[in-house]
Amino acid sequence: MGNSVTSFQPYKVTQPEWSSHAVIYQVNTRQFSNEGKFAGVTEQLSRIKSLGADIIWLMPIHPIGEVERKGKLGSPYAVKDYMQINPEFGTADDLHTLIKTAHNLSMKVIIDWVPNHSAWDNPLVEKYPQWYAKDYKGDFRPSPWWDWSDIIEFDYTQVGLRNYMIQAMRYWVKEFDIDGFRHDVAGYVPNDFWQQARCELDAIKPVFMLAEWENRDMHERAFNMTYAWTWNETMHEIAMGKRSLDSLRKYYSWNERSWPQEAYRMTFVSNHDKNAWDGTQYEQFGDALEASIVLSVIGEGMPLIHNGQEAGETKRLAFFERDPIEWQEHEIGDLYRELIALKKSKVVLGNGEYGARMIQVPNNAMNKVFSFVRHNTDEKVFVVINFSNESVNTGFYETLFEGDYIDFTTGQHHTFSANTQLSLGPWQYKIFVKR
Repeated sequence: MGNSVTSFQPYKVTQPEWSSHAVIYQVNTRQFSNEGKFAGVTEQLSRIKSLGADIIWLMPIHPIGEVERKGKLGSPYAVKDYMQINPEFGTADDLHTLIKTAHNLSMKVIIDWVPNHSAWDNPLVEKYPQWYAKDYKGDFRPSPWWDWSDIIEFDYTQVGLRNYMIQAMRYWVKEFDIDGFRHDVAGYVPNDFWQQARCELDAIKPVFMLAEWENRDMHERAFNMTYAWTWNETMHEIAMGKRSLDSLRKYYSWNERSWPQEAYRMTFVSNHDKNAWDGTQYEQFGDALEASIVLSVIGEGMPLIHNGQEAGETKRLAFFERDPIEWQEHEIGDLYRELIALKKSKVVLGNGEYGARMIQVPNNAMNKVFSFVRHNTDEKVFVVINFSNESVNTGFYETLFEGDYIDFTTGQHHTFSANTQLSLGPWQYKIFVKR
């Protein structure tokens, strides 16, 4: 027999230390302030930082197509020019100021990139028509099966298109010092392109890459983080009484066994798509909202805050028109702030390989109660969540949960032993931190 393989690391993307306990915050510039400009975002960066956010994700900053435009202002995902700034948001100087201010607050800025398609009136259409996919009639086409009539799709077999896209991304890193990208429908673009782009971008500076997709192998050589769509969908259906709690355990089994621990998965209860098309965080999660937010922050994954969640996310934001967020102090903002502070205070609550795995704690109400521990030799966090609309009195099995804790919410001391019972109201959660 040949020599055995003693070291094999297929996942080559190294997660930066600054991201170990990072939280990401999504900004819809159009709706973020009454003026809908970069300056309105810059003014609130300190407040966003106070929530505990580390990464600012700006939705597309580019001019929006006018041909086949939807609504009065159009979709920001119908890009008219990849090398320009949407004048609706301000100037290049305004964007520079936003990025510099964020960096001075030790925050990173990533911009939304739309690689799969462009607006009908992007100059590339006339200059390089061969770069676009065609339908069976030979005409430009929107992405098949979607109602994306305001865009037409690229063809990534075209070497020229690949080179253009990489050079365009390089421009924003070099000239504006952005820290990376969130890539729209990233799985519609070949993975080998992403590997090529990653090498080119990292040659300028190490970038943070987020894919709007859920695929393990995109992490191999390209992406730091992908969407945990399945987590969101599972949590929503549990909240609506459409799935059993075992479906959540299946997600975490998949997360642990099929995905590398190095891969960050973005956990969220809201984002611009969910808010605009499916409903606000309250519409989506009802009485289960706070419990779901707790799991998104304290469980495995990097939590996302969609702008306005911390103000109660009072409405579905219009996608093609001006519809400013109604800012107010709100208990959801307080909850995020407290949970993120806890996350950042404990090594075991870190992202990916920086943190500890969730280990299930069996209980005697498994159809209603979700319980787990994240721990190392020095720290232990024990989480118990009642994902049902009924009160429950539950006990726990095995020994991992036993010990002396402080209740995160009340500050009271609590000792768990083999016979300890815990009472939880409907949708109530408890977080216990080792003393």
